[in-house]
Parts: sequence; C-alpha cells; structure tokens
Amino acid sequence: MSTRVLIANEPAELRATLKVALEADGFLVDEAETLAQALLAAGTEKPDVILLGHGALELVPTLLHESPGAKIVVLGGQDDPQAVQEAFAAGASGYVLADTEVVPAVREVAGGGRYVNPELGARLVAAESQAVRRDGLSEREHEVLRLLALGHTNQEIAKQLVISVRTAETHRAHIMQKLGLSSRAELVRYALDRGLLQNEAQ
Repeated sequence: MSTRVLIANEPAELRATLKVALEADGFLVDEAETLAQALLAAGTEKPDVILLGHGALELVPTLLHESPGAKIVVLGGQDDPQAVQEAFAAGASGYVLADTEVVPAVREVAGGGRYVNPELGARLVAAESQAVRRDGLSEREHEVLRLLALGHTNQEIAKQLVISVRTAETHRAHIMQKLGLSSRAELVRYALDRGLLQNEAQ
C-alpha cells in the first residue's frame, strides 16, 4: 500500500508544491487548510505521515492521539538546534528547512527512521556534545544516568553495562554528587530536561 501523507495548515501555494512532489514519488496526499481540518483528517484518513508547520507544535499530541500510527515531520522555519529539540520533544520524527527535503524526510520517517536537515543535525549533535561536557559527567556516567532515569536498578544496570553492582553503585553516587541531586525524581527531571530519554519516548 502507498504511504498516505497529510499536509496540514500551510499556505496554499506551498501545499500545492509539496503535493506535486510527493505524488510524483508515489505518495497519496491529503491537504488540510486549517488546524481544525487537520485534526479531522488525522482521525478519518489515518495518514502515515503528517507535515506540520513549526508554529503548530502544540497540536502534535492531539494529532498523534487521533492517528496513533502517524509520524510527524515539522516544516521548520527556524534554523536553530533548539527548535529541533522542541519538535522532537513534542513527538515529531522529522525536521526539515527546505521544500526539497520533504520527500526524503517522508520516506525516512515512513520507514521508521528520523530525519533532520543535515547541517542543522550536525549543529544539534555539536550542541548536545557541548552540553554533555559542561555537566562534568563521563560517557559511562551518562549511560548510568540514562538507565537510572528509566527506572533500572543497580543490578540491572550492572548486567546491561557488564560491570559489577558495586561499580554501578559508585557511578550512581558520583552522578548524584556531581549534579547536586538528592533523589531519583530529581535525576529523572534532569535527564528529561536534557533530552536524554527522547529516543525511549518514541
């Protein structure tokens, strides 16, 4: 079956351009002029991929509720790594800056992957790497932090990382000390705020 794409709440001229490009690549395309129409189409047409402007990110959870199997590709107007983080945190699977990226982005997310504008993606990785260095944690401590935030016990962490339980406990103590945290709830909030659990949320 062909992949069904919904182009939501974009200017008519842009919707027409994207529709031509997507249909030429074999996709079935629906259009929604307003956000209300987008919600209705998501529930009735059950699109595989929804193209949505960055200004409508607050609608992503509702769209995914109406069409649980859909993937969201954000048509971004901001050349900013933080905008990508916001889009993915909202539940999107792709972020494009140019019209020419839409077809490969739809292909990628329809196949279960993620898509980010390549140049912007490189800047995002660099920004995240810089953030990792600033908090003073080692790469292994970040692995332990992520697993702790996901609810794993010291024993489970030791098994997954092939280390001793004592070493896992030591890593945990160092993490709490370095970050100035005193509870698992604070640790989970720290991990969420820095996007360390985004992959698991998808």
